Amino acid sequence: MDAREILLTHRSIRKYKDKPIEQGLLDEIITLSCRASTTGNMQVYSVVNTTEVLLKKKLAPAHFNQKMVFEAPNILTFCADFNRFNRWCEANDASPGYDNFLSFMTAAIDVLLVSQNVTMLAEERGLGICYLGTTLYNADSIIEILHLPKGVVPITTLTIGWPDESPKLTDRLPLDAILHQETYNNYSEARINEIYAEKENLPENINYVKINNKSSLAQIFTDIRYTRNDNEYFSEKLFAVLKSQGFM
Repeated sequence: MDAREILLTHRSIRKYKDKPIEQGLLDEIITLSCRASTTGNMQVYSVVNTTEVLLKKKLAPAHFNQKMVFEAPNILTFCADFNRFNRWCEANDASPGYDNFLSFMTAAIDVLLVSQNVTMLAEERGLGICYLGTTLYNADSIIEILHLPKGVVPITTLTIGWPDESPKLTDRLPLDAILHQETYNNYSEARINEIYAEKENLPENINYVKINNKSSLAQIFTDIRYTRNDNEYFSEKLFAVLKSQGFM
């Protein structure tokens, strides 16, 4: 598959065959992925590959016990990592100044660039993946389970393996909802309605609104999926993690 086909057929895989990924294949995918752009060529990231059943069981609650955490042969935890770079600086009579939020953001950006490369290369080779947004929610638990030292924070996680399903493609917003020419062009109410009309009128979304006794799809997001209370709670947890890991 070429890059265009990979992107057009991307889907999240939550069911995997009971078949391991050869270490050589995984090593190749990670090696190539590390050619991603990186600030200052510092590569301030690490990837933790978890395959042991007992460790998966420990990680599962941090990911809301999603079944795929148990079933996928590999769990890849992508971490912002200034620990390695800081230690190199200190070993060479250089004083690192990376105990701040900007450095965390630098490393987090590096992480996501690499993880997206992993996704594309994995799918090119017939593997399937699913991003776990729960990583930042429960970074504190993941830090303890994976023995992450100060200077290291988990950012995202991929379940990866041989697909045992082929779910339908999910919808995406139209290009002109995303792409702004020259400067940002703010949206009128009418344009907002146009942009989200297709998503709102998908049969599965209409049914989702109905069975949850809501009056709009937007309320599914604000009242059920990503509530203010949850966002504020997990934000406080993440700020505490950044402070304890030396980024605040």
